Amino acid sequence: MQKKDFPGGQFFVVFVIKPEDYACGGSFFTQEKENQTWNLQRAKNLKVTIVPSIKKSVYVKSILLSFLIFLSFYLGCLCVALVHFIRFQRKSIDGSFGSNDGSGNMSASHPIAASTPEGSNYGAIDESSSSPGRQASSSDGGQPCQSDSDSSVEESDFDTMPDIESDKNIIRTKTFLYLSDLSRKDRRIISKKYKIYFWNIITIAVFYALPVIQLVITYQTVVNITGNQDICYYNFLCAHPLGVLSAFNNILSNLGHVLLGLLSLLIVLRQDILHRRALEAKDIFAMEYGIPKHFGLFYAMGIALMTEGVLSACYHVCPNYSNFQFDTSFMYMIAGLCMLKLYQTRHPDINASAYAAYASFAAVITLTVLGVVFGKNDIWFWIIFSAIHILASLALSTQIYYMGRFKIDLGIFRRAAMVFYTDCLQQCSRPLYTDRMVLLVVGNLVNWSFALFGLIYRPRDFASYMLGIFICNLLLYLAFYIIMKLRSSEKVLPIPLFCIVATAVVWAAALYFFFQNLSSWEGTPAESREKNRECILLDFFDDHDIWHFLSATALFFSFLVLLTLDDDLDVVRRDQIPVF
Repeated sequence: MQKKDFPGGQFFVVFVIKPEDYACGGSFFTQEKENQTWNLQRAKNLKVTIVPSIKKSVYVKSILLSFLIFLSFYLGCLCVALVHFIRFQRKSIDGSFGSNDGSGNMSASHPIAASTPEGSNYGAIDESSSSPGRQASSSDGGQPCQSDSDSSVEESDFDTMPDIESDKNIIRTKTFLYLSDLSRKDRRIISKKYKIYFWNIITIAVFYALPVIQLVITYQTVVNITGNQDICYYNFLCAHPLGVLSAFNNILSNLGHVLLGLLSLLIVLRQDILHRRALEAKDIFAMEYGIPKHFGLFYAMGIALMTEGVLSACYHVCPNYSNFQFDTSFMYMIAGLCMLKLYQTRHPDINASAYAAYASFAAVITLTVLGVVFGKNDIWFWIIFSAIHILASLALSTQIYYMGRFKIDLGIFRRAAMVFYTDCLQQCSRPLYTDRMVLLVVGNLVNWSFALFGLIYRPRDFASYMLGIFICNLLLYLAFYIIMKLRSSEKVLPIPLFCIVATAVVWAAALYFFFQNLSSWEGTPAESREKNRECILLDFFDDHDIWHFLSATALFFSFLVLLTLDDDLDVVRRDQIPVF
């Protein structure tokens, strides 16, 4: 209670005695059979303790600490950027960024010749035999011809989009794929495709957040006018009001998502600008070396992190059964975007479209809402959900295994039988794509285990159950990616290694605080209050606030892992980078 709400300097405390136990935790439907307490002689002893609220200085300290913690990340990133700038300037002066074969122009014109023992002879033959039309096509397209050691002459002649489209089945079904095989499309077209993720998520965030803000303001107004403390499920032992907000600390702790999301956008913007400058300068390392740089998904991830902070704060204005999805919807999107980015790294030409991806997220959110409504007692929902989960896992696995070249239509069963016969019966010793098969087998086992667990135990918190599925799949894919990277004799540089360790440590700490249940809208308000606990930081923040701080930090480090993990490949030719 705030003093400003009682100008007369006094207030009344009213106790309402419920006639039945179900209001405090029993079942409404069994009250006539088991909870008949109206004829019992019972006495209730009540004790009211009036405790003054915290001082204004505690509010000031907590707000300043929250800003200082996350502004320190800005300072740290600024220091790292400054060190990199100084090192870059020194190497530029020393000439250590020059071409290994002594001629940057030669490398740009003949990237194959620069890396082969007989490079000069190859270049001479190419100059004498290639037609003017062919040279113009290569220079105008901005994509010099590429090949790998076991490619035929015809496979190196892909210059136009129609040729690429007509030969996808040949290129993508080779036993050993290199990045040059899957980065043939025009860079500008692909970049525009990935920018759609960014613009779409801004639109989704605005249309999602505005009605959410309006709704939670209405909830808070009703609480303030009626005084009904059973509408919102706060941790009442650590709920500090400010203005019209009943639990300002739960809202303030989401500041990290917004600030670190903005910082991630600034980092990606810097990388994007540097890459554009390198392309404008015709830098051979930017054009033909390393992982192709497309930043649209990174921008979308930064916006998603900021939106998650806003929506989580909205949820904590009045946490209850009706607005739980505000806090989880963009968590699914963040996990999904991270998996898409991880896949796009080595498959830049065959990633999912933004429209299909966001439509899939919408379907997941719809299933989550249905799960919360029907998943507590209805076995039919779990049967349908488990079937959808398993079938979706199989369909996605098939698309990944065949690089999007396996059509899902009425003839899928006949083709699946043929594939089973050729890959399993005729070559039962090993599958055609061993590494992909290992990942997909493990991934399907994990997802089928989740489906069976849900079908057998039917967890009450369906939103957290669904989030667990996304997080486990993301961690599994990230672990597979790192293992395959090391298996391919690639390095993990110090900065991504630090980010990986920091991500693991911070996520472990964050999950510890996440599982400290301080309230629950799945039960009655009385049952929820039984779980309330005192503040643990500055007499202002509780365990769930610490979860907000740590999860924002962990997500930020996770983004940095994805952004820097393949920095070691910036000086490696794309026809020498394996696809996995």
